[in-house]
Amino acid sequence: MTAVIYPVILPVPAEVQHLPPRQRVQSLSDCARQALALSAGRLGVRLGPLEKNDRGAPIPCCGNFWSLSHKPDYVGGVVAPAAIGLDIERLRPCSSGLRRKTADAAEWALMGHEDLQTTFFRYWTAKEAVLQARGEGLRDLSRCRIAHILDPTRLRVDYAGKTWTVEHFFFEGHVAAITAGGLRVEWTLARPG
Repeated sequence: MTAVIYPVILPVPAEVQHLPPRQRVQSLSDCARQALALSAGRLGVRLGPLEKNDRGAPIPCCGNFWSLSHKPDYVGGVVAPAAIGLDIERLRPCSSGLRRKTADAAEWALMGHEDLQTTFFRYWTAKEAVLQARGEGLRDLSRCRIAHILDPTRLRVDYAGKTWTVEHFFFEGHVAAITAGGLRVEWTLARPG
């Protein structure tokens, strides 16, 4: 039987969205940790203190790996028995310069008939999820390479001598990406209101 992980996505309360920037960042982090606690509960594990290394990458806790993502409208958290990365982005227009910075011509040639905006955010979130799983920052974005699009919700990324399968989840004008490492993914999306 394949092990299951439970990424949890929560809407950001309206009162948090209207806070001053510094308070908003802390509140978004707190909301993402609530999503993480729900993911841990679904997995049946108890987390201790959540710490990060000197580069800001999550340190495994009680033998469990964890990842957070927080954006203005949604936050997410996931706990897993192996290295994990999670990213969430709102689908929106982006510049051609950002597209060129995110992927090269060979990677863009893989997209087939998929919408350019959707493909951009699939690539961006996949690469960011892989970098999170490795504890790296966005400075290595260009070293992550989209290797293969498997279907509308899964693709493969080559990075640091390894091929990573990334799964996407589309919701409410957003996309989330997770590096599941062969684990079955059961998304939980708490709807606003």
